[in-house]
Amino acid sequence: MNAEGEILHERSGRGSSETVAGFLSAVAIFVSLVGIAWHPLRLILPSLAVALIASGMGAGKGRLQLAAVLICTGCLFLGLTVAVATSHALW
Repeated sequence: MNAEGEILHERSGRGSSETVAGFLSAVAIFVSLVGIAWHPLRLILPSLAVALIASGMGAGKGRLQLAAVLICTGCLFLGLTVAVATSHALW
């Protein structure tokens, strides 16, 4: 085998589990933002659980997963505050 005829394929840095973790993080962020205005406990708590699962799936540098956990946590606080201030149902 000569070195000129070989085609070197570099493996991409992202695996399929990291891709799925990114999609789960994006869904968790969207659902949390919707949950601020509509049933905070019913929507934000499961999306926080999904964000935590996504952060466990990602390997190493998961900035999107970290952002999803932080955004879901902030949305939980904000959603509960808005629901109590406007006398809407939490559940």
